[in-house]
Amino acid sequence: RSCAEKFVDLGAPHPLWPLLSSDTDRKLGHELQSSGRARFLLEHAAPFSAFLTDSFGRQHNYLRISLTEKCNLRCQYCMPEEGVQLTPKSELLTAQEIITLAGLFVKEGVEKIRLTGGEPLIRPDVVDIVETGSSFATEGANLILKLPELYGSHSLLSNFRCLLFLQVNCVVMRGLNEDELLNFVDFTKDLPLDVRFIEYMPFDGNKWNFKKMVSYKEMLDTIKQRWPELEKLPCEASSTAKSYKVPHFQGQISFITSMSEHFCGSCNRLRITADGNLKVCLFGSSEVSLRDHLRSGASEEELVQIIGAAVSRKKKQHAGMFIVLQE
Repeated sequence: RSCAEKFVDLGAPHPLWPLLSSDTDRKLGHELQSSGRARFLLEHAAPFSAFLTDSFGRQHNYLRISLTEKCNLRCQYCMPEEGVQLTPKSELLTAQEIITLAGLFVKEGVEKIRLTGGEPLIRPDVVDIVETGSSFATEGANLILKLPELYGSHSLLSNFRCLLFLQVNCVVMRGLNEDELLNFVDFTKDLPLDVRFIEYMPFDGNKWNFKKMVSYKEMLDTIKQRWPELEKLPCEASSTAKSYKVPHFQGQISFITSMSEHFCGSCNRLRITADGNLKVCLFGSSEVSLRDHLRSGASEEELVQIIGAAVSRKKKQHAGMFIVLQE
């Protein structure tokens, strides 16, 4: 049964059952809100953890955990041509360490956990970790191989398109793929996909320059010339995506506007790298090793204090990003 149903039955969420992000889970959430038991729990919920609230009042209830630095693709967007130097396996978080940290964050107020990479499905013990209730982001190449383990049944393979609401990320780069915008939108006509157009962002090694970036407004104008009836969809305050839909299309499109219209003011995300470093901002260089503290025997209370100190130092916006842009 779903995490949401377990929440109702038990009266409180298991520390390793953060609510997932699919449409099904959102619908279950709405059903929960209408039940008397759920209303009671919501009305008597403890205040959000001060340790996950920064100096600007942002509450961080979304955690992304990287399971591996490895990836079986070499996208120009994020992977340098020369590759990356991989961390020795002994320095990566173990499955139990990931589960322990996930539980700690959930106790402090995290409601959503997403497992990322590299490519998370490359990791041999990914199924054990996913069983804790986290969702995961995959580039899809290994998905068909892992579905029997993830869902426990070969019969689901033929129906996986119906079971998953897929997000397809497309980093738009001038001179490379901006001429394919309309093709990607057309892809949502008959498939229940969310095609996400991401503004090209600077990362170490990706040889970013401003001329390669196609802005949200430019992309939107191009699409509206073909589909002037494009409709904007409502979104949550902390959402990083601006979503649209062509009427009568099965799927939708979204824009991640990190460069032209940043969403730092409503940021609710924290990240843990594959080697156990806590990053409070995607663009920041400052990291705190939770792995080292965990392996040195730090208590749960001490870990919470360390996490809280890091969150309190989070900058107002785009930590370190403008330094990259100036280089």
